[in-house]
Formats: sequence, structure tokens, C-alpha cells
Amino acid sequence: MDKQYNQLTPHEENIIQEKGTEAPYSGKYNSFYEDGMYTCRRCNASLYASKDKFDSGCGWPSFDDEIEGAIKRTTDADGRRVEITCRVCDGHLGHVFESEGLTDKNIRHCVNSASLGFTPALTKKAYYAGGCFWGVEYYFNKQKGVLDAISGFMGGHLKNPTYQDICYKDTGHLEVVEVSYNPKDINYKDLTKLFFEIHDPSQTDGQGPDIGSQYLSAVFILNEKEREVVIDLIDILEKSGLHVATEILEKQEFYLAEEYHQYYYRKNGKTPYCHSYVKRFK
Repeated sequence: MDKQYNQLTPHEENIIQEKGTEAPYSGKYNSFYEDGMYTCRRCNASLYASKDKFDSGCGWPSFDDEIEGAIKRTTDADGRRVEITCRVCDGHLGHVFESEGLTDKNIRHCVNSASLGFTPALTKKAYYAGGCFWGVEYYFNKQKGVLDAISGFMGGHLKNPTYQDICYKDTGHLEVVEVSYNPKDINYKDLTKLFFEIHDPSQTDGQGPDIGSQYLSAVFILNEKEREVVIDLIDILEKSGLHVATEILEKQEFYLAEEYHQYYYRKNGKTPYCHSYVKRFK
């Protein structure tokens, strides 16, 4: 019967077949936040969408929702916890906990990384703040491999902010562009190079004539691999004599800006007034 399933390492067998538990913070998917689908390591069945993954601080991958019909629940023999297994192959995943108040859905699937596989989405996303989002969006939408770039807000404390909110209520948001791209045509490093070349990353109080906290330079990263890419590029710029003010921040919820902000220069037949391309990398 096992011949129809993937071959497992001894560690994976211990987790999936013998219901073991990996050490906290040791699994490959604990701090992993790329777009895609989490699957059963044993049988490849789809289990969780990346949009439902969150950082619970527990040391194991956590999800507050599942693919419908993918998970089976069984109360442990001692009656204290509820085990979750793959409904297709019955492979052990972990346990599920409710009423912890960690997300609005109020549920946490605590899953061993060893029980999971991952299928990346064809479309990936990256998030950049470089002054007025009109200009940043304009240049990214001209780049081959970019499927779409849209304007929005990220990094503040108010849910569902409007443009008026971030301008006049000190919400802490930055003007951010969400870049959707095909990794087969362009990679994250080249996108980030472009980001550093279409604005002045050394300006500390805004961008060009736009002064204020909403216009500061920042890259919102999805994972540690992206952090390493940004740090390496900043190091190159610093060694060339440019003092980089760009912050590296972890991705937060992205709020779409009002419709009149989207594709502003394209719709109005204009070009950016505070952004221009300056080649900074060989």
C-alpha cells in the first residue's frame, strides 16, 4: 500500500507514520511565507493555502484555515488534544487548537514541517515603498516579467485606511506598491535592483518633493531569503558610496488604495515627477 506514496526519510517517517513531533523552530516551513499551496509530504494532497498561514510564535507552521475536506480530526486517547491527519493517507500532521484568539478565525492548526510539501504559485508578489506610489507603480508596470503593479498602503496600525487617513491621521502606513510577477521571467533580486534604481534610497525624509513618513523608503519582505537579497544589494550600494536609508520590514496586511490612484500616470498620460531611472548596479 505504501508504494503509492512518496518515499520518506527516517525523520519524516517518525513524524508522519509514528506521530512524532519535530523540535520547535527547527522546521523548514516555520518562517516560510511564499505564495503557494502546502501539501501532504506523504501523498501530495493539498492541505493549506499560503494565505491562511500566520506567525503564531509557537515554533511550528500555523494555519487558521484548511482546504475544504482535506483534514481529519481525531481526539487523542487522553482526551486532551485533537490530532489532525491527512484525510487521503492518514499521515500525521500535528494538532488543532481553538479559542486562543490569535486570528479572527480563532483556530490554529499546529503542523510539523516534516509533514508538509510546498507547491509555489506561478505568480509571486513583492512589496516596495519608495515615495509616491504613482511613480513606483509606473516603473514596475513597464518591467518585463511584471504582471501587475498596484498601489496601496502597508505598515500602519489602522485597519482599512483611506488615503485621507494616512495623510491626516498619522496611521503609520507607507505608500506601497504590490508587484505581481512571473518568477520564470524575472527574479526577486532583479526586481529589487530596479526598486533601488527608480527612486533615491538615500533620502531620509520622503522622496523628491514629497516629504513625510508615508513617503519613506522600505522593502517589505516575505521571508528570510528576501531579506538576504535586500541586505546584499544595500551592501553593494553602500560600498559604492551611497548611504542607504531604506528600511527592511516584514510584510503586513496590504490595503488597496482608492481606484483613482491605480495606474495614475498611464490613465492621465503623464510621467513621474519625483521618480526617474538611475542605473546603480553593473
